[in-house]
Amino acid sequence: MEYSPPPLFKQGPSALARLIFFVVLALALLISDARFNTLEIVRGVLGAGLYPLQRAALVPRDIFMGAADLAVTSATLRNENTKLKEKNLELSVKAGDATQLNAENAHLRALLQLGSRASTQTTPVEVQYDTRDPFTQKVVIGKGAQQGIQNGAPVVNEDGVIGQVTRVFPLQSEVTLLSDKDQAVPVQIVRTGLRSVIYGTPKGDTLDLRFVPISADVQTGDELVTSGLDGIYPPGLPVAKVVRVDKQADTAFARVVCLPIAPVRGARQLLVLHYEINQPPNPEEVEAAAAAKEAKDSKGKKGKAAAAKSASATATANAASTPTATAAAATKNPEPAAVAKKTEPAAAKKPEKSEHARKAEPARKPAPGAAP
Repeated sequence: MEYSPPPLFKQGPSALARLIFFVVLALALLISDARFNTLEIVRGVLGAGLYPLQRAALVPRDIFMGAADLAVTSATLRNENTKLKEKNLELSVKAGDATQLNAENAHLRALLQLGSRASTQTTPVEVQYDTRDPFTQKVVIGKGAQQGIQNGAPVVNEDGVIGQVTRVFPLQSEVTLLSDKDQAVPVQIVRTGLRSVIYGTPKGDTLDLRFVPISADVQTGDELVTSGLDGIYPPGLPVAKVVRVDKQADTAFARVVCLPIAPVRGARQLLVLHYEINQPPNPEEVEAAAAAKEAKDSKGKKGKAAAAKSASATATANAASTPTATAAAATKNPEPAAVAKKTEPAAAKKPEKSEHARKAEPARKPAPGAAP
């Protein structure tokens, strides 16, 4: 007895076949996107298309936060106003000092005939939401390529470095925070000037200052700022502060644990820096380009020499083949040689006739005064 459904109710391939097909398709898409970035354009189009839906999903949160802001008491507003005034006064003093230092720096650079190192522009942005991946420290900001956001631009707030732009969409951008395990920032210690690289940790709560020798002068409480040697971060931005230094005899480097100065997770309003450094090209890159050009020229000269050598060899072969052809022609046409042999006896008899003629001629008298 047949238990299969009638043809009208058949559902096509089995569930197992469809599962295997979609699993293979998903793996192929993952591998191709990870290796060749084949879905980058699709991802950008989907991000632009889903942007209105994301904004619509954030409307309840904005309404709730607006209502919470309206419910704030007057006492809280007075306290915040007092703190902001104190902060404004402190920043005004620092701004005056910075203006004086900038004028002095410009005067010294003009005196030493040094050009300006870099120009920095800022774009204010706001954090919209965190990413869905729990194993990364990333946030999404509300401006993208249409607002001039560049991939790799540093992101800061009033306290220090927050992170770096790692992915740019038309209307949004993804920022990798300073505490992410894959984020690295070149820094230096303000007190000693020691340069190193600071990394995030898997937990995302501390920072790890790597490649610090055991003999280096690093103390708890040292402040770390950006060194500016990478050409991405402007020099002098506050990054972290040292909280623990572990030096072990069996390792070449010390373990330095730091905490970020800026509130990496608590910041909402940020600044994206457009940092353009004006410096000469790297000598190693210039030498590598010159060496590549020289190798290309020498390769072209070797090709020309090989062509000339082959041409000369061809000419020599042609010259060597000419006597052979002449000899063959002489072998095929022996008549000129026979003619030469016939005419040779006649030429040999001619001197005998001239000798008899000389004997028959009377002897000439020598001229007077000549030797006999």
